[in-house]
Amino acid sequence: MTTSASGFRRARLLLLAAALALPGCGTVNNLLSPIIGGGPPAGAPGFVRGFLGGVATEDPAAALIARNVLASGGTATDAAVAAGFALAVTLPSRAGLGGGGACLSFDPAKGATEAVLFLPGTRAAVPAGADRPAAVPLLARGLFGLYTRNPGRPFEELMAPAEQLARFGTEVSRGLASDLAAVSGPLFADPGARAVFARPDGQPKGAGETMVQPELAGTLGQLRTAGVGDLHQGTLARRLEIASRTAGGNLTLEELRAGLPNLAAPIELPARNGDRLAFLPPPADGGLAAAATFAALQGGANLTDATRRGLAAAAAWRQGGGDPRAILAASLPVAEPGPVGASTGLVVFDRSGNAVTCAFTVNNLFGTGRVAPGFGFLLAPAPNIGQVRPPLLSAALAYNPNIKSFRLAAAASGQEAAPAGVAGPVALQLLRSAAPRDAVEGGSPEPARTQLAVCPNYLPGYPDRCSIVTDPRGAGVALGAIDQ
Repeated sequence: MTTSASGFRRARLLLLAAALALPGCGTVNNLLSPIIGGGPPAGAPGFVRGFLGGVATEDPAAALIARNVLASGGTATDAAVAAGFALAVTLPSRAGLGGGGACLSFDPAKGATEAVLFLPGTRAAVPAGADRPAAVPLLARGLFGLYTRNPGRPFEELMAPAEQLARFGTEVSRGLASDLAAVSGPLFADPGARAVFARPDGQPKGAGETMVQPELAGTLGQLRTAGVGDLHQGTLARRLEIASRTAGGNLTLEELRAGLPNLAAPIELPARNGDRLAFLPPPADGGLAAAATFAALQGGANLTDATRRGLAAAAAWRQGGGDPRAILAASLPVAEPGPVGASTGLVVFDRSGNAVTCAFTVNNLFGTGRVAPGFGFLLAPAPNIGQVRPPLLSAALAYNPNIKSFRLAAAASGQEAAPAGVAGPVALQLLRSAAPRDAVEGGSPEPARTQLAVCPNYLPGYPDRCSIVTDPRGAGVALGAIDQ
């Protein structure tokens, strides 16, 4: 049976009249949405319904921003970029525009994992006149490099939530409050840091108090409109060269121009059932340490001995460099890389099976402790100068290349314990099928804090089996994004 065009129009009008006669706006909107295309537009939370994916970070506000990106139709890459910028505002003790990080990205269309490395840049020597030499800032350029791997939403759209948090204020999280309490004395010697993080009475702000960062908002706004390259070869770069001298960091325009993220092949090990387990490669050598720890656990070692093996691998690479796979296979003496800086972790996956896991750092808790005047962000200390040792940035991602599907992602902080914070839970989950929360609680040693996402039957395919957890000992949050 066929329906004429005029008959179809009459049927639509009758349906519209019936809808208007019904009580309740929700009922009307539900009936009208198929006709007039109701509902949030692309780019607005609520655009995607049903299974969205999941996100876990060490800061609740950053996790919520990432979840909203997933709900807006963004990819896991988009969500990780938005959360990375948000962490620079909400957890500046461990992430910031003055620092950097490293990420692993899985794209099911490629069936492979890539590493994007943007660690805070080294300096060739101690700059003349610098009392706290700064690392070359790479977070913004690094997040743009990550974005190019699998973009969905406009980059400037992903930066906007962080800018709004800085401009209009955000609550101090439990994690940031704890970091402030640990170092507020020396930190508040810097007037820029004191203006942001201290109460009027000079005491550090506590959890739940409001933190406003207008200078940081201005910097983010400039990067959003002019592009992140402006911090490296534009107006912002020239201003930062001058501001860094005021803060004792002494960055140069030539170094800012040369600072670029790198795309690298991850370290990969075989797991079970044809899965591959990818780790961050050096210079993010916490990935090498995590790979060595996992290999030892896979071979039957206990967690304590496996952790020692992992730290020995990182120490060997720091001493002489070389091929990470050769280091994994070598007989190594017991050694440790020494005290290392703080970091923070992030994991996110979307409904299509894209996944990202990252570790971010400013090379020390609150970096150099000095805010770049007029920019609002803390400079990170240059690595391998004085007592500054790079952190053990640790993250891993499991996938199956045969079916091009995501299986697991993990990231961890916790200084020397971060590599074991990745390898321990991953080994319990992949090799012993432990429940994700049990894997974190049983496999992550103090003071590690682990973020873990698991899809035991892979993704795409079985979203109802996916779960995501944050370390219950930490101050983070995990959001398994199911929208009804």
